Amino acid sequence: MTEFPKILMILGAVLLAIGFFMQFIGKLPGDILVKRGNFTFFFPVVTCIVISILLTIIFSIFGRFK
Repeated sequence: MTEFPKILMILGAVLLAIGFFMQFIGKLPGDILVKRGNFTFFFPVVTCIVISILLTIIFSIFGRFK
């Protein structure tokens, strides 16, 4: 039962980091935004790269504990 509090603290820290990061999604330099008349196209290129790097780091850390 001593592992459960540690898991909750790690999960809380991860959720806090995700919440902080979610404030900046779509606002990074390098994201593509095209507005023409009634048409709007948005593709978050840099945001996708940053999310990919963060998920790679997180999964590699959790993969070591297995």
